[in-house]
Amino acid sequence: MNETKIKPENERSLNGPSAEVKPLVSLVVPAYNEAEILEKNLNILCQYMQRLESDYRWELLIVNDGSADATGDIADAFAAGRTNVIVLHHMFNFRLGQALRYAFHRSSGDIVVVIDIDLSYAPDHIGVMLAKLKETRAKIVIASPYRKGGQVSHVPWGRRLLSRWANRFLCLMATKDYFSDKLTTITGMVRAYDGLFIRRLSLWAMDVDINPEIIHKAKILRARIVEVPARLNWQPKRKGAARTKRSQSTRRILRSIIQSFVSGYMFRPFMFFIMPGLVLFLLSLYPLIWTVIHTVDQYRKLAGLGLTFDYRLSEAIGAAFNISPHAFIVGGIALMVSIQLISLGLLALQKKRYFAELFFLNSTMYRDHRNNGRPKKSGPIE
Repeated sequence: MNETKIKPENERSLNGPSAEVKPLVSLVVPAYNEAEILEKNLNILCQYMQRLESDYRWELLIVNDGSADATGDIADAFAAGRTNVIVLHHMFNFRLGQALRYAFHRSSGDIVVVIDIDLSYAPDHIGVMLAKLKETRAKIVIASPYRKGGQVSHVPWGRRLLSRWANRFLCLMATKDYFSDKLTTITGMVRAYDGLFIRRLSLWAMDVDINPEIIHKAKILRARIVEVPARLNWQPKRKGAARTKRSQSTRRILRSIIQSFVSGYMFRPFMFFIMPGLVLFLLSLYPLIWTVIHTVDQYRKLAGLGLTFDYRLSEAIGAAFNISPHAFIVGGIALMVSIQLISLGLLALQKKRYFAELFFLNSTMYRDHRNNGRPKKSGPIE
């Protein structure tokens, strides 16, 4: 990896005591094979950020994620002569997760904003997210097209259906808390972060699953997360863009489904065991009840023969099995599997709590180390 310019990291938080200085916004723009639209859209972003200069200072970080076209050269040419434009280069395509982590750690801003270079979310979302971050003192603001007042346009129906239901599933799995919004999107990339918070958050995901990972770990740290309604517009902005997006959507649909389930498991792993276990347990009751009914019925018939209790009971069970063997087999197997699934769910719940405690402890130790051993009372990451 290499980069055109590197600026020293500014460790001031958005919530820190720096009212006399305008906050610095780091605008992060990942780019992979975007040569056709890159220069035009970077100019649009810069023009928009210039309109915010009465309230904010800003820098633009372009991450060329191993593009095979002229994206890197165009980005370097655009940054030439602009002191607040930084180009970060990957020699290979490491995908979105690595691109964002690289940009987060190279950013200097009190606020870090991520936006897509195709401008499927218009630049004015940046101002809306910045205002919301300032108003709520949240750590993360998400631009959500699924929130009331949001809008989705020109997205292929298959991709739109997958995205909506994947986010509903992930939002259901995400832990609810009283100081964050009830989220409507987990996978969205267009967000504003408290700069110090996101730079100190330990992340490992390499692809689009970095977005659910950030939400998951932020919730462990009790960080406030809010949303603003957004307009997602996939209207083609370059020649062949519609065909490219459709082909990318087709190729990625299976991977998106798998990643959604994996991310859901990350949020609440125990639900993947306990819920199926409870369903199987309830289903097992029906055949097992019939085994009990047949056994009791056969026991009463044998009661008049004067046999001992143990002998009558075993005879009754044998007779009941001959009448309905499938009830014994199906009910017994379903009961055993349900017990195993519920047990695995309880173990997964225990593991999740251990992970949350360790992650919280590690974050607290990291914060104290960065503060030269002087602990603060406001949380593990500020």
